Amino acid sequence: MKIGLLIPFTGKNAHPAEFARVAESLGFESIWVPEHPAMPAHPTQNFPTGGPIPPAYFTMADQIVALSMAAGVTKNLKLATGICLVPEHEPLALAKQLATLDAYSGGRVLFGIGAGWLREESDLFGVDFPHRWTETKEIVAAMRKLWTEDESSADSQYVKFPAVKSLPKPAQKSGPPVLIGSLDKNALKRVAKWADGWCPIALNPEQLKRRVDELKRECTAVGRNFAELDITIMGGIRGDRAKVQEGLKEFAEAGAGRFVAGLGDLTFETTEGTLKKLAALYV
Repeated sequence: MKIGLLIPFTGKNAHPAEFARVAESLGFESIWVPEHPAMPAHPTQNFPTGGPIPPAYFTMADQIVALSMAAGVTKNLKLATGICLVPEHEPLALAKQLATLDAYSGGRVLFGIGAGWLREESDLFGVDFPHRWTETKEIVAAMRKLWTEDESSADSQYVKFPAVKSLPKPAQKSGPPVLIGSLDKNALKRVAKWADGWCPIALNPEQLKRRVDELKRECTAVGRNFAELDITIMGGIRGDRAKVQEGLKEFAEAGAGRFVAGLGDLTFETTEGTLKKLAALYV
């Protein structure tokens, strides 16, 4: 089981470069950085699990900048967007950023994606919220063309640009793997049809196994090889090392190849100590 870490950098909780350096030295496989590019100052919508939106959602640093800083001080650590809210970005610029990061990091980028859950945030960026997954699919398709073709253009409903050259190309031949981070009713159909993997959050092993079995059926329906997909689960496992390792075994048996542990409270001063404690449990 590969072990990753999920952390929203806020400018106050940890420095991306130092965090990544320590994480790699302790044997973690990847770091996953979420984003909310801009948030309405006074949202009326509650958090998906209920109650007000947590303060950290209003203070997230730019994920590509943070991952770039992490790339500069590491050699093997995977650099993952966890997740990138794709329809809130301009496709040409986002494709260039990720391609550059992948090129300079030697092919270490994982492109975890979502379409957003806060309509008031999506509206800030002109997202067609009711059809945001269709918009996301078109953006990803255009980005893949930019990553792999000498010249590429787009003329879909949401993405239009004439023939362009976009360099550098990613180090990974087909571009960074696209992992969908969603639990909505059509998420597994999307994974089977056009993604490279799935990275849900907050499922227990039994729930994950049911969803993975469903994903296998979706893959069969469209002629996709399930074995090629990257299955990642995000969350946390309570208890001592024995409990955590048993939990990891259960998630592996349910179909996950990677577990990404979410971090709670962290400061510049406690980064190394906290990561050492997590490594003692998970790695």
